[in-house]
Amino acid sequence: MPDISVLQIILLTVAILAGIVIGWLARGKRVRHEKAAINTNWKEQIDAQRAEHKRLVDQNQGLMEQVSQFQASGKDASNRARELSTALKEAFERRDHLQREIKNVRSNLESAMSERRRLETDLRHRSESDNSLQTSLREKDDKIFKLSRELESWQDRLPPLIQRYRERDADAKRLEADLDRAYERIMALETGRSADHTHVESIDRDAMSNALDASNDAGMDNADDDVPVPPVDVNGAAMRDGRDDLKEIKGIGPAIEKTLHELGFFRFRQIAEMSEYDINRVAQRLKGFRSRIYREDWIGQARELDLRRSAH
Repeated sequence: MPDISVLQIILLTVAILAGIVIGWLARGKRVRHEKAAINTNWKEQIDAQRAEHKRLVDQNQGLMEQVSQFQASGKDASNRARELSTALKEAFERRDHLQREIKNVRSNLESAMSERRRLETDLRHRSESDNSLQTSLREKDDKIFKLSRELESWQDRLPPLIQRYRERDADAKRLEADLDRAYERIMALETGRSADHTHVESIDRDAMSNALDASNDAGMDNADDDVPVPPVDVNGAAMRDGRDDLKEIKGIGPAIEKTLHELGFFRFRQIAEMSEYDINRVAQRLKGFRSRIYREDWIGQARELDLRRSAH
């Protein structure tokens, strides 16, 4: 085995130290590269998180602006609905007031017509030379004519008011529905980040039934159509005058007119003087027509038609 000199040992030591230093430097360089890569990766992730955070902030701001708009729209709709509700209430009060006035006018008209009939009865029993009574009768006729014209004027003014009230009521309902939809949208936007869907409760609306008009139906329950009935008035006396066209009364068609003839009603005056007993007789033949007689005001229509015919 050859001897190892001191120089060789020194060189070996230097070589080992140089290798250690070179390895340390290479490792430091590699660590610096890894650290730079890690820093770069962390910076990219931080930038991405900042961009995402900014996007979420912008989105949240946009949603808050939409919520504010919907809240303002909902408040306006609520104010409008409140105004329409107040106007509708005032309109209903006005309608009730007009109905009371019409009722008073109709009562006055009935009183005047009753007074006229009384005067006519007295006139038939008195002498035709009683000029004072004739003058009083003419004054009553003028009063009845004025009252009838006033009643017609109120009847012409009432349907447009009712239609106007119905339109306002429909507008109020539409605004309430819009307000409900806006509120649901606001709730959906507020809970949109945590909930998957929005639950909307359904509204139970009352079903409306269509009214049926059986005025001109030919299928009435006329079991005695083939039995001729002599024309008699409500007092049982045989009629000597011609018949009135009862179909001029709204709600009376050919079939109903035929039934009324069978029951002894041929003139407007007979319809105008119908008693509760007569109404029950008609209601027994025309099933379900008792309320309709009052609703369509057959008696009032017959009085007006009889008064108009008497004026001619």
